[in-house]
Amino acid sequence: MSGKPRLTYCNGRGRMEPVRWLLAAAGVEFEENFLETREQYEKLIKDGVLMFQQVPLVEIDGMKMVQTRAILSYIAGKYNLYGKDLKERALIDMYVEGITDLMQMILMFPFSPPEAKEKTLDSVKERATNRYFPVFEKVLKQHGQDFLVGNKFSWADVQLIEAILAVEEKIPAVLSGFPQLQAFKIRMSNMPTIKKFLQPGSPRKPPPDERYVETVLKIFKK
Repeated sequence: MSGKPRLTYCNGRGRMEPVRWLLAAAGVEFEENFLETREQYEKLIKDGVLMFQQVPLVEIDGMKMVQTRAILSYIAGKYNLYGKDLKERALIDMYVEGITDLMQMILMFPFSPPEAKEKTLDSVKERATNRYFPVFEKVLKQHGQDFLVGNKFSWADVQLIEAILAVEEKIPAVLSGFPQLQAFKIRMSNMPTIKKFLQPGSPRKPPPDERYVETVLKIFKK
């Protein structure tokens, strides 16, 4: 087995995409094992690989890690993207948790019934523009620095650029009232590791389509 982290999930964004983003931002190459059938998933459970019978699964440093938050915390700490002290970590955690709440709405969007999609999209826009993006706009304006925490690139920056791009896919003008976030987006997108991840052919996954939704439901729905 190579020394690269190995990621097991469906061939789509889902709960693994923040992991792909964070590894890519840290400049870490990784391998992927895509689940395509329920049998593959059941075999992982039978073999005792999944602690709580759930994916994502990330094999790294001899561990078989599950639970997205635990995986991301470990990667952030390992690659020095988790602040310089406990207070910075607490800030990063708060920012990440807020962004994760917003991303949960995006995550579930493809699985909402057609008649609910417009209402869901309105909710995403309302939350993004009134609850979440104003927080980060204010933070960046107040300290006048390039990054959210400690003037150093961190996990929080990675989560935020992922969220901005994901929301923009659904609502292209969502940043129109947020000049600080517009500048942040340009800065982050031009960082070498992120720029590489945004290029065609990278491990970044496209927005979920009907085939992805069908595959997920086939694998995980009892």
